[in-house]
Amino acid sequence: MITDERIEQHKKNIDKLSQEEMASLWRFAPSGHIYFRSDLPLSDYFKERFNKLGGFNPEISKKIGWEG
Repeated sequence: MITDERIEQHKKNIDKLSQEEMASLWRFAPSGHIYFRSDLPLSDYFKERFNKLGGFNPEISKKIGWEG
């Protein structure tokens, strides 16, 4: 189980990520990564922040590629 304190720390870490870093994480993070677990509030938080920054676009997609 993850504590509320740890969740808040992860949210602060998410807030520091650039759009490109978030796109790379979205595409290449291993299955079960803590930011994408639907049983935690971090997945919605990550998605909302990523969308605020512009989400995926063709330029970022090409830049990060598919080779993780």
